[in-house]
Amino acid sequence: MALCLFAPNYLSMLKNLKIGTKFSFLLSVVFIISITVSGGALSVILQQMAQNEVASEAKILIQTINSVRDYTQEHINPLLTPRLDTQSAFIPEIVPAFSATEVLTNLRKNPEYKNFLYKEATLNPTNLRDQADVFEAKLVERFRNDSKTKEITGFRTIAQSKVFYIARPLAITQQSCLRCHSTPEQAPKSQLATYGTKNGFGWKLNDIITAQVISVPSEDVFDIAHKNWSLFMGLLIVIFFIVILFINFFIKKSVIHRINKIQKIAQEVSIGNMSANFEDKSHDEIGSLAIAFNRMKYSLEIALKLLKEQEN
Repeated sequence: MALCLFAPNYLSMLKNLKIGTKFSFLLSVVFIISITVSGGALSVILQQMAQNEVASEAKILIQTINSVRDYTQEHINPLLTPRLDTQSAFIPEIVPAFSATEVLTNLRKNPEYKNFLYKEATLNPTNLRDQADVFEAKLVERFRNDSKTKEITGFRTIAQSKVFYIARPLAITQQSCLRCHSTPEQAPKSQLATYGTKNGFGWKLNDIITAQVISVPSEDVFDIAHKNWSLFMGLLIVIFFIVILFINFFIKKSVIHRINKIQKIAQEVSIGNMSANFEDKSHDEIGSLAIAFNRMKYSLEIALKLLKEQEN
């Protein structure tokens, strides 16, 4: 109701404005709408590009980690497995998860990668450093409840920093793995001596027991995207402002100034100054209007002469 009452008043006020003011108002509205739409679209695009960049880094890293796991499983494991029963301490290098974690730990010594994280989050791990936290436990449960889900991605906060994570399920696919994880009686003595008999048992073939989680920092990438957005928007505002000034100047010069000139001459003619001419050398609509006014002035002069002759 209020909007309906406001609209006629608004239109009435707009009608009473001068042409120059109307054009300025219209250009300002176009400017605001254009900046808002452009800024929103650009923000979405830059945010998506930043997310794609972070996701690309995470996927490269997780593929590298999986290559380390495969190498450990295929080459290191066969060499060290016979020594499990002869060594007094367990050889952790035989475990693909241990090798992958150690490789990333060494990578994190480089300051450029210090905030990159990797964890094979397990509900019942042999090594307690792989124990899943509440968030990671939910990922494992999601993989268990939906076997079609092969990857989960998103953002989470770790140590007050926003990170992008990729989580993939890991299942027991080889019977040989169950020697260390089925029952304590079947496990190597070196494993029991190192890790005890309480953790890492009861696993079954083809069960999903781990969520492979890689986390990469995202704040820097999104900060860069935000700075690029601010820079581009500042440049866009300057360009729009210059264009609006140019259009406004052009309209005043080529339209409003000429119309004002015709208006002044029309006032002169209206008070009887027939020597004033509507001069406009342009061949556009305003030029045609000036020619039409001149013809009207000549017709008025003829009509006035005829009227005077009749009076005489």
